[in-house]
Amino acid sequence: MSLRVPNHIAIIMDGNGRWAKEKGMPRTYGHKAGADTLRKILTSCGELGIKYLTVYAFSTENWKRAKEEVDTLMFLFKTYLKNEKKLLMKNNVKFLVSGRKEGVSKDLLAEISKLEEATKGNTGITLNIAFNYGGRAELVDAIKEIVKNNEKEITEETVEKYLYNQLPDPELLIRTSGEMRISNFLLWQIAYSEIYVTDTYWPDFNKDELIKAIESYQKRDRRFGGVK
Repeated sequence: MSLRVPNHIAIIMDGNGRWAKEKGMPRTYGHKAGADTLRKILTSCGELGIKYLTVYAFSTENWKRAKEEVDTLMFLFKTYLKNEKKLLMKNNVKFLVSGRKEGVSKDLLAEISKLEEATKGNTGITLNIAFNYGGRAELVDAIKEIVKNNEKEITEETVEKYLYNQLPDPELLIRTSGEMRISNFLLWQIAYSEIYVTDTYWPDFNKDELIKAIESYQKRDRRFGGVK
């Protein structure tokens, strides 16, 4: 692996439901498998020297899904928070969540806060989970805070100060399952991200697939609007 590894990778973890359907299983089975994949990919990212990983776990639009599926996603996330603490601490992972709190149960919010607090001093890879997240919602919330704080000068730096978590912009955005859209994910932050789409469903995404995405990124000529 070349030295030019992205500092920050963002992933739209898509295809859990279709993966399960092809196996004759309910969508919830796919989400459980997807949670296992996240654990493996986080470990792989740490091994490859990536400093930040942001994953799209639950969007503000996902509330429209069937109640059984939403309830399963909430249960899985709560279970993940409880079960992963020991591993996150062992691997020096800092844990963050980006998204709105409205609509999320108090006990789930409490688990999120506990894990963020427990890992805040860790200095390895940062795992940022976009949960109850929407890119437009994030910008609306930032604007509300800018107005509330009576900011006199509005610059890009001003807006960035009020985003959910002040992380470096991702250099690489990966979307699994072949869909060619960004689905309201990190609209501000991915302005100059390289995009990599794979037909592989998220439960089948592994370290080899991750390396393919990074190798594709390494071949890109990143000019940021300029000319070399």
